[in-house]
Amino acid sequence: MSEYSVRNLCSDDFVAIMGLERRIFGDEPPGVLGPYYVRLCCDVYAPTCFVALHGDEPVGYLLCFTRGREAHCTTLAVVPEHQGSRAVALLLRGFVRAIVDEVDACWFTVSPDNAAARALHATLGAREVASVLDYYGPGDRRILSCIDAARFDALRSRYQRLGLVGPRAVEHTPTTQGIDQIMGHLGAAS
Repeated sequence: MSEYSVRNLCSDDFVAIMGLERRIFGDEPPGVLGPYYVRLCCDVYAPTCFVALHGDEPVGYLLCFTRGREAHCTTLAVVPEHQGSRAVALLLRGFVRAIVDEVDACWFTVSPDNAAARALHATLGAREVASVLDYYGPGDRRILSCIDAARFDALRSRYQRLGLVGPRAVEHTPTTQGIDQIMGHLGAAS
């Protein structure tokens, strides 16, 4: 029986991630991620992007980029035959370990009908803060959710209790603006 593992993306993963993207999302609107963004994830944002492997076979991925002390998790996807496996938990563990001491907030976007993703975001401590029409194009609605600084500290404490992250080397004072201020900058409306 093959084991699951997770590692950061690298340049050589580009073709595999584009293949997974087409396999998982190819027929769904708004379609697949562009190759330019996936290349950036493989080459530039690799410290916060991960691939899940079943043996040597890529079966899922998590894509995220950071801007200042904010993370933007854009995609978590696993092929159908590996959904419900350890792949999602391992992707999330790698992701949280990578960003927990680097950011004060984490943003997600999700389709309103994707109940599984919305529940997963809530489990991580995210709060739905806006519903935005025309997000990826005319008629496309997305929910924006955010793990703010206080919830991030709670998530970090939980991971530390579980032994998944060590104690903070240096005390940190979050610099994140309030969600209302951030939403105003994004121009999002509930």
